[in-house]
Amino acid sequence: MATDGNPDGNRRRPKPDILAIGNHRLKPATLMMGHGYDPSLSEGALKPPIFLTSTFVFESAAAGKRHFEGVTGKRPGGADGLVYSRFNGPNQEILEDRLAIWEAAEDALSFSSGMSAIATLLLTFCQPGDMIVHSGPLYAATETLIGRILGKFGVGWLDFPAGSSEAEIAAVMEAAKAKGRVALIYLESPANPTNALVDVQAVRRARDALFGADGPPIAIDNTFLGPLWQQPLAHGADLSIYSLTKYAGGHSDLVAGAVVGAQALITPIRMMRNTIGTIADPNTAWMLLRSLETLELRMSRAGENAAKVCEFLRGHPKVEHVGYLGFLADDPSSQGDIYRRHCTGAGSTFSLYLKGGEREAFAFLDALRIAKLAVSLGGTETLASAPAAMTHLSVPDARKAALGISDNLVRISIGVEDADDLIADFAQALESI
Repeated sequence: MATDGNPDGNRRRPKPDILAIGNHRLKPATLMMGHGYDPSLSEGALKPPIFLTSTFVFESAAAGKRHFEGVTGKRPGGADGLVYSRFNGPNQEILEDRLAIWEAAEDALSFSSGMSAIATLLLTFCQPGDMIVHSGPLYAATETLIGRILGKFGVGWLDFPAGSSEAEIAAVMEAAKAKGRVALIYLESPANPTNALVDVQAVRRARDALFGADGPPIAIDNTFLGPLWQQPLAHGADLSIYSLTKYAGGHSDLVAGAVVGAQALITPIRMMRNTIGTIADPNTAWMLLRSLETLELRMSRAGENAAKVCEFLRGHPKVEHVGYLGFLADDPSSQGDIYRRHCTGAGSTFSLYLKGGEREAFAFLDALRIAKLAVSLGGTETLASAPAAMTHLSVPDARKAALGISDNLVRISIGVEDADDLIADFAQALESI
């Protein structure tokens, strides 16, 4: 039987991806234009179509059996081809191929949101009686998931503050090990919303010393800086997690997530995703393919803008402190040391501590004219919010105080507008306080 217009009856296979020209390895920004996609399989379309189908036709009954052997885990390697859109699809597979490129990861998975990526990860590795070691602070929904929801099923946790020394990290790991099996080490760096950094290399050394190289996986939420300004897999993390809603999507018009990393760890996460159905939908995956083409351009422009804005805010009399990573470049502190070892850029999201409290923070936010008062980050537009009263409202007051999430904190994500216009907006908003 001829298929896809091929008279010899064999299905057409994708052309090999071009990853290098001679000895010159192609950069991620170049590979985002076509990696993982062969136009000849889609009627010559330059861009991948959106594959809006719930199921895929098997070549034969034997092929169907082989597919499900992979999907159910009876055969290593996962699905062999396309089966059902809860498991995989062309748009999602192309997206995952391209996501893996940025961190030179062995494999990647896409999810319906950043939190569904995190939830699927936790459900994969944790069981009743286990312990999670994590850095703090975490995104509030992540803290809720670990502390309140998994806690109902007998999973415990211990944390260490972002910026802790190797000895302090090791001590928390030892304390957790004494309470039960440590299933996962979960990091967030920079921390949301304080921008505090975690020493991933120190975490890896402490993990290896206490548990060995085959110890609990180290996973890190890399949303704030990745993949352009930080690549944690190169510093000892096993898995890198993204809210693709942020910089990867970058236009504030979609919600998605991803996990990239070692294939041996991605495989069981894929099995969990297949079961609970947390995969990204085809349309969202297609939109992300569009956005990845301009990822480097958008992040670079936003980063340049943030440097100019933060330099202005740094000296303003109504500003108490600016938690901008770029100021760590020459800082002799431990945070400066982590920044120089781990980061290739300062990002465009920072913490602004105003002199005063909630009244001053609200007055500043209400006076903004260009920047939008909204949660999220990493979009083309500048956003500002009050974490203590918004995204982290559910965090107990004592914990917020311990983690530096105070009433005078404003989180700002700089977009790609003109930097001078943004400075003018922040200047007039500060004058309104």
